[in-house]
Amino acid sequence: MDYIEKTGKTVDEAVAEALKELNITADEADITVIDQGKPGVFLGLGAKPAKVQVAVRNQAAEAAAVAAAVVATETASADNSQQPADDEAPKYVADEAAIAKARDFLQQVFAAMKLEAVIEKFVDPKDNSVTLRMHGDDMGILIGKHGQTLDSLQYLTNLVANKVTENRVRIVIDVEDYRERRIETLTHLARRLADKVCHEGHSIALEAMNPHERKVIHMALQSNNKITTFSEGEEPNRHIVIDLKK
Repeated sequence: MDYIEKTGKTVDEAVAEALKELNITADEADITVIDQGKPGVFLGLGAKPAKVQVAVRNQAAEAAAVAAAVVATETASADNSQQPADDEAPKYVADEAAIAKARDFLQQVFAAMKLEAVIEKFVDPKDNSVTLRMHGDDMGILIGKHGQTLDSLQYLTNLVANKVTENRVRIVIDVEDYRERRIETLTHLARRLADKVCHEGHSIALEAMNPHERKVIHMALQSNNKITTFSEGEEPNRHIVIDLKK
């Protein structure tokens, strides 16, 4: 197995256990925090263990490389401008030909990686965006650190799908409900750091995130009347700063 999930009292403890079992160092791993966990209030009551997913880094890199290689000939003339930013809210078209092309592309990637996956399709009635949710053994290899491999695969899939239609198609790629878990993790992180800003009285800069994840942070704190959030830097290093309202 090239990735495992582990729990522990803290994230560090869970990571250490995973690294030990995989017999690798942190430099050789892609680490995804599924749940930060929380300490108990009294004598451990109410404690929730931290949970992480740790993948062997060269396997995650292989996933990205295979995806890029398969798509190279498919997207030579694709127009990148067809890809909308995550913070836009346009209406899309659930174009069946484009969705079929996306499925074919993903199956090519899985075949090259010797993976077997079931792909479920869901259409969001609010904007007609399409989620392709994948299930199967060893699918964690497609996630990568903080979902970076999954985001790359999603970007390439959208290029392939939009090449065969004049409609505006938006396809979200998910593996074993990772994106929902990631939103939950980011929401908890945002609220915890906001509390820290309030207590310590100074701003905190988060690590670089993609537009969708930055939007999750903004949304999580938009109702906090003590806190303001804003983005700084240029892609791909653009990040959010949490600060006290002046």
